[in-house]
Amino acid sequence: MKQFFNIINGKEVKSSKTFLSRNSSNLSDVIGEFPIADKDQLRDACRAARAAFTVWGKTPAPIRGEVIGNIGRAIAREKETLSQLLSREMGKTLKEARGDVQEAIDTCYFFQSEGRRLYGQTVPSEMRNKELTTYRRPIGVVGIVTAGNFPVAVPSWKIIPALITGNTIVWKPSEDSPATSYAFSKLLEEGGLPDGVLNVVFGLGADSTGAELVELMDEGLLNKFAFTGSTSVGRKIGEIAGRNLMHPTLELGGKNPLVVMRDADLENAVSGALWASFGTGGQRCTSAGNIILDAPIYEEFKQMFLERVKAITIGDPIEQDGVLYGPFINERMYNTWLEHYDWGKADGAVLLHGTGRITKDAPFAGFKGDPSLAFFGSPTVWEAKRGMKIFQTEVFGPTINLVKVDGIEEAIETANAVDFGLSSAIYTNDRQWAHSFKDAIQAGMTSINNSTTGAEAHMPFGGIKGSGNGTRESGIWVLDGYTYWHGVNDDVSGKLQLAQMDTEYPHARAAFDVSSLTK
Repeated sequence: MKQFFNIINGKEVKSSKTFLSRNSSNLSDVIGEFPIADKDQLRDACRAARAAFTVWGKTPAPIRGEVIGNIGRAIAREKETLSQLLSREMGKTLKEARGDVQEAIDTCYFFQSEGRRLYGQTVPSEMRNKELTTYRRPIGVVGIVTAGNFPVAVPSWKIIPALITGNTIVWKPSEDSPATSYAFSKLLEEGGLPDGVLNVVFGLGADSTGAELVELMDEGLLNKFAFTGSTSVGRKIGEIAGRNLMHPTLELGGKNPLVVMRDADLENAVSGALWASFGTGGQRCTSAGNIILDAPIYEEFKQMFLERVKAITIGDPIEQDGVLYGPFINERMYNTWLEHYDWGKADGAVLLHGTGRITKDAPFAGFKGDPSLAFFGSPTVWEAKRGMKIFQTEVFGPTINLVKVDGIEEAIETANAVDFGLSSAIYTNDRQWAHSFKDAIQAGMTSINNSTTGAEAHMPFGGIKGSGNGTRESGIWVLDGYTYWHGVNDDVSGKLQLAQMDTEYPHARAAFDVSSLTK
């Protein structure tokens, strides 16, 4: 069995406790054994990052950009091998895995050039012989905890901007995809990062390494925290960060609405809805949670959609061709998903399709392979209403609700009637309806005639309400999360000048009466 290690100050470090990573599509296939870093090792990683910050933070930003470019080229070189590992470990299709890795490559190439554009400003002073300037400064040591469903793309959204702006990092990857995270971290190192700039500590989440890293904010060992995961954990991180006067980056859950209006192209809408609902087996924060259907097309859409659902192909994405989605990442994820069947029944939702776990005794027509090797969920479709728990609560798996409304106003009200605000989508050819939706929807991201999922490296990613705290990832907007503004007042007058008090404000001359010209 392959042994993996923490990476602290450029050295591989063992831990006394370990855990195993397995192939999500074949749980008997063990990928490797990983350490569970203890709190003392976390402190060592933070101190190593603190020491490295004194050098990395002063490295010229264009030079840091060259390192980021090296990283991008290293990832591009290993794209196929890394994608194969990602697909095996996490369970997403190879096509999706390649997209996951490509997002990191795109992120590197975008932020390489930002190393030459970390602009400040020169500001005119109200005093003579004085110059005012502003600078972006790195914050310091950043603690990062990421989820396992996008083990390359999502960490890159945090790590690359943090590095280009001069910060150093202690990263706890998800225990759900640690081998992919380890490979990614070695490619980051290859780019030329000095020892201690990136420290990688493995372990579990609650009551383990992840929770303990969060606690180090109270010890003053971290200056910034960035997290991708559940809303409940994000709230706890926000509380600890708040009492330490930090502004964390929180990318949390979603219950994303996909609206289909009466004038929509239904073939296109059904295709987009199918992908938004079941791509990655619904294990995306941007997956559709509620498909909100305008009454005149409700029955037609439902029939078309159910026909497509019944034709889905499911299986091991490495061994089987043409699958739409693979297994749950692990048994824990499966058990959490299974709870929603009880919610739906308790609230009176109508189950249109779905039987829970796919097994030999509970087969799904489109399944390929041996379902006993892992946890595969059947595509599940409910008819639901506002107010139901299944309507309101994120279900992280292959489940979708159909909700009937009448007209654009009720569609928008229903879309906003959840405690989340991450992604959203509307299918319509009416430009006024599209405008009304994008103007009134409570979400950080909106697609028009496209799916709720998908991101590009140069666009802001993030949500509002229960989906985040207003911070953004990707694009130039993320730079505000990893820098602070430093204003410099440079007075060369040789004397004390007091703004407002010594300012030479002009005095108005006597008023001129224009009407006097007409008398």
